[in-house]
Amino acid sequence: MPVKKVKKVQRAKVARRSTRVASPAHKAKTKTSKVSRSLSESRRQSSVKTKKVESRLSIAPQADKRRAPSLSASVYNLKGKVVEKVSLPKEIFGSPVNDRLMAQAVRVYLANQRLGTVSTKTRGEVRGSTRKIYRQKGTGRARHGGIRAPIFVGGGRVFGPKPRDFSLKLPSKMRKAALVSALSQRLLDNGIRVISGLEKIEPKTKIMARTIKNLDSNLERKKILLVTPSNSNELSNVYRAARNIEGVRILPANMLNTYEVLDNVAIFLMKPALDALKKHFEGGTE
Repeated sequence: MPVKKVKKVQRAKVARRSTRVASPAHKAKTKTSKVSRSLSESRRQSSVKTKKVESRLSIAPQADKRRAPSLSASVYNLKGKVVEKVSLPKEIFGSPVNDRLMAQAVRVYLANQRLGTVSTKTRGEVRGSTRKIYRQKGTGRARHGGIRAPIFVGGGRVFGPKPRDFSLKLPSKMRKAALVSALSQRLLDNGIRVISGLEKIEPKTKIMARTIKNLDSNLERKKILLVTPSNSNELSNVYRAARNIEGVRILPANMLNTYEVLDNVAIFLMKPALDALKKHFEGGTE
């Protein structure tokens, strides 16, 4: 091939390379495409994050807006038949449900049930001699200073539990609001039964068991909270009739708390207990 033709071919190749590599328009296009890709990726990630946050936060407002559909309850007799209708106080059974506040009240209640009286002895408290058990050198064994060291049987305990106070405090207004929220939730779940004539029941377990079955056969062998108007001796027959039934817990209205309301599937309210609940909440104590 002649020299001139070779030079022409080389110049053409160089020109093609230069137009392909050194073109500013091409560089600008690649930069803008990279920027647009990164922006679209960041927008996509932010949209996913916002969707997750919205889905997580949407639970709380919905939970707070839950209200009891009806503030009336049927009153049952001992045979399980509806005798009348009774209106429930809105300030007790018609409050918005606050899940976080109820969880906090339950945590405080369970913490306050802990005694914290367990105690172990350290090596300084265990009874025994303090003399050196054998000489320091010459035996071929590890050096020890006392028989009551933690590595020996009968020795002291290292970092063992000591008496402490596990109790927590919750303001009375928060406790009251948590209890109202729990009662409203139970009404939403259709877990509240108002019973009339229970104070005249005979002190026999089989009669109380039959009454529970008449009220709802699905509640047998389940946790039930029986709320009485007071803790007086006048209701000793109710206590004697219900105390031996598995899963039945008896509480007076003034000792009602959030944990007991949420821990039981159903709440049986004696009809006079409604008035006791109103007085209890009007008094401002919980």
